[in-house]
Amino acid sequence: MIIVNCAQGSEEWHAARVGAITASMFKTARERLKSGKNAGAYKAAAKDYAFRVACERIGGQPLDEGFSTWAMRRGHELEPEARAAHEMTAGIDVEPTGIVLTDDRKFGGSADGLIGDDGGSEYKCLVAPDRIRGILIDRDIDEFQDQVQGCLWLTGRAWWHFVLYCPALAPVGRDLIIHQVERDDDYIESLESDLIAFDRLVGEYEEQIRSADTWLGRPIDDTAIPVAAPSAVGIF
Repeated sequence: MIIVNCAQGSEEWHAARVGAITASMFKTARERLKSGKNAGAYKAAAKDYAFRVACERIGGQPLDEGFSTWAMRRGHELEPEARAAHEMTAGIDVEPTGIVLTDDRKFGGSADGLIGDDGGSEYKCLVAPDRIRGILIDRDIDEFQDQVQGCLWLTGRAWWHFVLYCPALAPVGRDLIIHQVERDDDYIESLESDLIAFDRLVGEYEEQIRSADTWLGRPIDDTAIPVAAPSAVGIF
């Protein structure tokens, strides 16, 4: 495991992520068609992401040139505030972390913080009402399951605090919502298998980009990449 201590969103952070399949995109990387003549093939979003990672591995620089949306910038700006509120509420110390990478740098995750020897944290400063409602009212964080279990896989830790921070709800004391997520080794085994398969797709794209065969229209048969058995495990 490699830990790069840097400010998230900084040039060093973007550079460390180049060519890595990152935890925030693990869900996308696992998406395959479930029906139709191309069942088992990767969805377009997964293919686009694999192609982007392949380009980054060739060029050694971010393909998106460090692109960020207003929501992403807002999240980075509020994260120190969210971390401080988390520490005070839970009575813990959180060590800020830039990005955690596997030793081969093929996979990584922007762990927002590490807690003691066994825990970590992920802060979400969301603005979309539907996403806030899902977490606050329905207690549903399935959207982030691959990211959180992915960080547990990358760090080898036992639990993770998924934290929703919404300052607008401070008047009713609901500005900070903490979900403790326990490590699920069965889920992680399935996740790891799928990510290794996805990395093979990245390698296929990298080979095609470098090869003249690309211009002859040789397609990638992504249906030949094995599909791991699905895991339907809750994380609350």
